[in-house]
This record gives sequence, structure tokens and C-alpha cells, in this order.
Amino acid sequence: MDASCAKSLNLPRQFLRMCRRQMRTPKVADSTGVELTGAGLLTRALLVRRLLRREALADDESIVGLLLPPTVGGVVLNAALSIDCRVVVNLNYTLSSDVMNDCIAQVGIRHVVTSRRVMERFNLTLNAEVVYLEDLLKNITLGDKLSAAADAWLTPLCCLERRLGLTRVRDDDLLTIIFTSGSTGRPKGVMLTHRNVGANMDSVNKLICLTDEDVLLGILPLFHSFGYTTTLWTVLTMAPKGIYHFTPLEPREIGKLCRRHGATIMVTTPTFVRSYLRRCEPEDFAKLDVVVTGAERLTGEVAEAFQKKFGVRPVEGYGATELSPVVAANMPPSRAVSDQHAGVRVGTVGRPLANVHVKVVDLETGEPLGPNQPGMLLVSGENVMKGYYGQPELTAEVIRDGWYVTGDVASIDDDGYITITSRINRFSKMAGEMVPHIRIEEAIVRVLKLGEDDLKIAVTAVPDAKKGERLVVLYTEMPLTPDQVCRELAAMGLPSLWIPSPDSFRQIAEIPVLGTGKLDLRRLKDVAAAEMAK
Repeated sequence: MDASCAKSLNLPRQFLRMCRRQMRTPKVADSTGVELTGAGLLTRALLVRRLLRREALADDESIVGLLLPPTVGGVVLNAALSIDCRVVVNLNYTLSSDVMNDCIAQVGIRHVVTSRRVMERFNLTLNAEVVYLEDLLKNITLGDKLSAAADAWLTPLCCLERRLGLTRVRDDDLLTIIFTSGSTGRPKGVMLTHRNVGANMDSVNKLICLTDEDVLLGILPLFHSFGYTTTLWTVLTMAPKGIYHFTPLEPREIGKLCRRHGATIMVTTPTFVRSYLRRCEPEDFAKLDVVVTGAERLTGEVAEAFQKKFGVRPVEGYGATELSPVVAANMPPSRAVSDQHAGVRVGTVGRPLANVHVKVVDLETGEPLGPNQPGMLLVSGENVMKGYYGQPELTAEVIRDGWYVTGDVASIDDDGYITITSRINRFSKMAGEMVPHIRIEEAIVRVLKLGEDDLKIAVTAVPDAKKGERLVVLYTEMPLTPDQVCRELAAMGLPSLWIPSPDSFRQIAEIPVLGTGKLDLRRLKDVAAAEMAK
């Protein structure tokens, strides 16, 4: 890669150059049996770009929706639209049609590229013109194939970049819009630039030290920022090969894929790690060297069990969609370049990545706090989003003087390791005090002697005329009565304000969660409100 490109965070240009470097090297594969070299990936991206321009998209159509799972096809479409200087919006196919159409309307999407299988599987009705890949590919001509192949193999890169318009792309231009999960309200469109994603990838690379021998497993959806940055663009612009499966919910198929291609790196969530523990064989992950988890807490119990079975210990990281997404992570022991950089501190999300800055401030005053003092976690750096699309007021609420207000309560120890205590929206303000839902959940789990990973209880709150809010405990099964639980909580020394009343316990069929395994906080509140109204 030449010096001018190395200094740039223009990701489509980096993609072209990486493909040229790996023309005969296997670059992407998926569980359907499709496998492409760098040449194959570049040729298909150029071919699909040509088809989309001719058959579907207008020249002035800057934002395009994609509705595809993590497969080679999903990778090719993201690359094709990006080298055409379009802003890609990978839509969340687990949402309802109404919510998805709200996302489409927010950013003005006119076309959504998808497949018939996806539309049939999720039974969606979209307020946009749908472009089916199957129909698009029927229009390929011999001329299209020859032109794409010639550009991939023969056209000088400087000429190809100019013709594609990539030399006009700036680091602060918009690369993608990723919608938040909507767990706490209406999904917001997070605008991420080439600089945001490129800088975050560079920081991740400094942590993991990626090599040409690495094979990166891509199972997280492309509408998820963790999947978008680390399993899509890391593969498109850096050395590793990417292998993909369309859902993280099929551990046996994922195990076979990893065994076949020799996966070395897995980025996932603790929820999915637990399923691999139960259904995958040690041979499936024989070459696995790095497992980084995010989106929810990784317990010591799960990490130790995974290490015992597969020989590699998962480490925990932390991030947010608005932060491109990775903020911090524990160092995978096998990738530490020296003893000075090695380190996993159990119970923490690790230390900030290179070029990412963090601080903790008082929840009430906003004054900076010292080591080991819990407060609001703020983050700054090139990974901080450009803002929420079309919502400057909401953007101003969360970005203050260049610092992103995470909404997470955390402490930072003397060595820089971050411990996440709770989310601010997982607190209740009662009698002038902040009451933490997670701490109450943990206490109830201890009382009931549940495993750390048994998602059988969740604490939320509903409005209350006297106290402002009323704690509610939703549970699927409980060996003790609510009265017994409350007495045990009191005996443990839990503050009386933190102890839910026995008549605020409600049994439900299942605890609501998102596709990533995180609690669906908005639905949790809705269920609690409905149960308490009965």
C-alpha cells in the first residue's frame, strides 16, 4: 500500500488495494459453499456496481438500503455500493415492518436491495422500491463480465479510483448509517464516516495484531456496528480472510464452518458463546486464537468453561454504535506483543484502545472523578460518530465538547481498566436517590442461587404517584416466594429503597431480549406496565 493511501481513511480505496494485493488469495467464504479470492471479490463488486447503476439506482441517490444477512453476497453488496460512493444502510431484518419503515423514512431510502429468501423469511412490507438480487443478476451480459474482469485485473488503480470517483471521497464523508437497536426508544440513525470506522479498525488492529494467516468469523449481523466494522470492513481492507454464516443462532453449522476454514478470530456476544459451549466440538475451534465478546457482560463462569473446552479464553470488550463501535477491550493473551501490553482483568471490559480517550464524571455535577470512583463514562476520539441523522438536538444531548456521553455508569482503576457498573437508564430515581436495577438483579440471583447466566429474572420500573417510580421484578421461574426473596434481600443488607415490594413481582413466559441477547429494555418496561395494570 503506498504512502498516500496509508495516510488516508478512504475505505473503498483501501478495499481496492487490498484486493489487488490478495488477487489469488482466498478472501471471503460462507456456509453456502461460496468462496472468493481477492480477484473474485473485486470483480463481483465491480460487476454488481455496474448492474445497480444501470438497472436500479439514480445518479443522485446517495443513500441505499440493504437487507441481507452476513454472507458473501452481503459483503459484495456493501463493497459494491461503497465503491460507487453511496452511503449504505444495512437494515435490521429482526424489526417489524412499521419500525423498519420508520428507519427508511428517517433517512430517505428510495431503494432497498435484498433477496426473495430474506423477504419471505421475515415477511416484511417495505415503503421503498425493492431490488431483488435474483432479478438483478439475470441482466448480466458478457460485456458486463468482461468489463468488470478487466477493471479488476488490468486497469491501473489510480485510473480506476478516479473513474469510480473515489479520489473525491474525504475522510469525514459519510460511509454508513447504522440504526440503534431501539431497546430504549425509537431507533436513531447513527452517522459514521470513513474516519470513524477506519480509525476504529486501526485501533482494533493495534490490539489484535492481524496477520495474513488470520481467518475471521463473521456471524454478527451487518446492521450491528460490531459486525459492520470488525467482520465486514476489517476483512475488506485488511489482511484476514472472512468466513460468514447468515445467523449466529446455528452453532453446529458455525462449528463446521470454523473447522473447514480454520477460524482464528471470533467476535461475538456472551449469549452466542454459551450456545457454542453446548453444541460445538473442540475440533471445530482447533485453530481459534482470539475470542472477543461485547454487547453484554461476560461472566467468569462462561469464560472458564469455554477455555476448558476449546483452549482459548474469551475476553470482554466494550463499545457503542455511536463509537464505531469499539472503545475498550482486554488484550487477548496470544496477541500481546510484550509483557507490558499483556493483561486480562476479569470483571472489566479492558483498557481503552489506542487513540480512544475515556473519563468518568459525577452523575450530578459533571465534574471529573478520580480512579475507582463510579460515574458517567465519557469517550472521545476519532471513533465518535458524526451525529444522529436529522436529529441535531439529540446529537447535542449526547456529544458535549467532543465527548460522547455513553449513558453507562463506570469506574476506571489505577491501571486504566474500565468496569461497567450499570446503564443510566437501568436506574430509578426514587426519593432523590439513584436505585440501580442491575445491582438488585444480582442480589436476587444470589438469593435464588441461580447460575450467573440464567436469564430468569429482570428488574425494571414503572411510574409511581408517590415515589416517582416503582421497582418491578419480572421472572420466568422462582423457587422462593416474593415475600421470602424480599426478606433475604433485607438480611443481605440491601438498602430498603432497593428492595421491591412483594406485590411487584410478576411471572412471565420469557424475559424479552434483543437479537444480540441483550435485554430489550423498552419491551421490558412495556411488559411490566401491562402486568402491573392487571
